[in-house]
Amino acid sequence: MDTILEGITAHQVRTSRLTAQVLERPAAASAEAAGTVVFVHGNVSSALFYQPTMLALPEHVRAIAVDLRGFGGSDTLPVDATRGLRDFSDDVASVVDELGLTDVHLVGWSMGAGVVLQLLLDRPELVASVTLESPVSPYGFGSTAADGTILNGGAGSGGGGANPDFVARLEAGDTSAESPTSPRTVYRTAYVKNPDGLANEDLWVASMLTTKTGVDNYPGDAATTDAWPGFGPGTRGVLNTMTPDHLDLTAIVELPAKPRILWIRGENDAIVSDSSFFDLNFLGQVGAIPGWPGAEVAPPQPMVTQTRQVLDAYAAAGGTYRELVLPECGHSPHLEHEREFVEALVAHLGED
Repeated sequence: MDTILEGITAHQVRTSRLTAQVLERPAAASAEAAGTVVFVHGNVSSALFYQPTMLALPEHVRAIAVDLRGFGGSDTLPVDATRGLRDFSDDVASVVDELGLTDVHLVGWSMGAGVVLQLLLDRPELVASVTLESPVSPYGFGSTAADGTILNGGAGSGGGGANPDFVARLEAGDTSAESPTSPRTVYRTAYVKNPDGLANEDLWVASMLTTKTGVDNYPGDAATTDAWPGFGPGTRGVLNTMTPDHLDLTAIVELPAKPRILWIRGENDAIVSDSSFFDLNFLGQVGAIPGWPGAEVAPPQPMVTQTRQVLDAYAAAGGTYRELVLPECGHSPHLEHEREFVEALVAHLGED
């Protein structure tokens, strides 16, 4: 299938770090440019997911979307998880540099939101504004208390948490909906709340299937531990970039200059929430994984609460943020509520 929508161009950008595939919707030649929006996709996806959003932006806005390493059409390179999300954020920054861009408006989805915040921490001079869509918690994914304290050495987080059959189906290019672990079924049950009636499902599945699998990419490796459920963070691959021992984005509170932040999320998000079905401690609590040691030892991670606490601290330290919660919406507001998402983003771009 043709995965590039009309009005979008795909090209390769060679940087000092990698050759990245970049999708672009240029500003109209007749329009006075109003800045560039850089979209950063999430885990098990690619820049393809942001094409409708890019096309819906006003003609005076330039929009680009970058495939992260190991996704889409970018190079497949090892991911050093001990750097948190910095392999990804440094790659995106290298693309921005190569294109000669400054004062970009960053939009990050899920894991990509963490990539955006890491880029803000390391290269704040590049950033005009930030939009976080269904963002990973600033404390990472899994095994933290409400205040970010790491629980049980991070047990239950990282590469060991991926479903092996889902990984195998990604590798095999499975486009069916016959199994609960097929990429299509995961899209329909976790990425969005109401899949029926949403356009481009085959395209989103094709995007998911660009994910490169293995210990250096998705999902990564794992370490054994005596703590329930028996595994903990590894040092390689995608899921370990977000373990709480490797990722902490709370230093945004200390930034001298704080760009405005827009936080958009769905109220029915199954992936990033205070009761996430991808959080091993929550699954243990509801009985989906046996042997759960109880809430005093392994409580579910309150992901949304953590994000709000950090953004409240950001605002108290001189920054500003707005939270937009969309009803009847899962993990993908830009697909599920495109008009509301684009309207909020455009208003955010135009703020002084």
